[in-house]
Amino acid sequence: MTSLKTGPLAGIRVIEMDAIGPVPLAAMVLADLGADIVRVARPPSVGGGAWEDVGGDILHRGRAVTHLNLKDTADRDMVLELIGQADALIEGFRPGVMERIGLGPDTCLARNPRLVYGRMTGWGQSGPMALRAGHDINYLSLTGALHAMGGAHAPPPVPLNLVGDYGGGAMFLVSGVLSAIICAIRTGQGQVVDASISDGVPLLMSLFYAWLPKGLWSDAPASNLLDGAAPFYRCYRCADGRDIAIGCLEPQFFAQAIKLLGLERRGYIQNNRTCWPAMEADFAAIFATRSRDEWGDIFAETDACITPVLSMTEAPSYPHNATRSVFVESGGIIQPSPAPRMSATPPNISEPETVEPVVALHRWLK
Repeated sequence: MTSLKTGPLAGIRVIEMDAIGPVPLAAMVLADLGADIVRVARPPSVGGGAWEDVGGDILHRGRAVTHLNLKDTADRDMVLELIGQADALIEGFRPGVMERIGLGPDTCLARNPRLVYGRMTGWGQSGPMALRAGHDINYLSLTGALHAMGGAHAPPPVPLNLVGDYGGGAMFLVSGVLSAIICAIRTGQGQVVDASISDGVPLLMSLFYAWLPKGLWSDAPASNLLDGAAPFYRCYRCADGRDIAIGCLEPQFFAQAIKLLGLERRGYIQNNRTCWPAMEADFAAIFATRSRDEWGDIFAETDACITPVLSMTEAPSYPHNATRSVFVESGGIIQPSPAPRMSATPPNISEPETVEPVVALHRWLK
């Protein structure tokens, strides 16, 4: 039996060691793009299945799950059989865990020299903090990112785990694994990919670290162009208690915004910071005179870069999102569509399935 999946990664076979955090999203992206993935999870009888409901309806889409007890020699041997046929393995345990259960990189690469062994952690495989626990907010706090997203007179807000777990983690795991797979196809040699959130987040901050020594970015939070200090790049509360986002950085877009807001006579000099307090007060006052959707309609056909702040339940039906099918329904659940889009090998969504280990292996046998 062979995989019927389509997409640019059709034919690429990946083992996903069940986890939370970045690994499920990385595996979902690879599966959406056509990779044939088997997720190895513990049987419920030995504490497995705990993560089935942690976003599993969406994060586990597009791939099969097989339940194996890795403390059992026969089950561990079955994983090694799968490894022998795989292009990649991805795991998100603390350093040393996979080695202790007999599935470390040395063992796996001895079984399959072309295997790409993707490791995802918060702190990396080495360093003083490698074995310490952490979560998204901790990784952001030690990379400068959390401080840069803070307020001027209060501690930083708790961000969603988009920047750490998913931006600095999952996306770098995906790019690293795919790069190593391309290298293995060319050279026949696999390798270990050490992806860590505390490595990835600083790379996401590259622009701001470039600006800092040039005096284009201040280390004081809420004092810069893109961190909420600029009145033309932030959100405002509207008359109905909902919010509008304004992002007219370029002068031509700023001019459109000012005209439609009826503020042309104020004579603002956009990037003169002495004008910002008065500008912010004027914006706050005028946005408070209409509802969010009224403002949305006013700016809908312009380049003023002013848009309504939608909730998660509102976003799927927004005209642009609906026209492009940014969200789709699968398995009775509204969820994000695969991205990016491909012209010749379009990604696809398939629902998760549970298979016996031997079935998973037979699918991969050459």
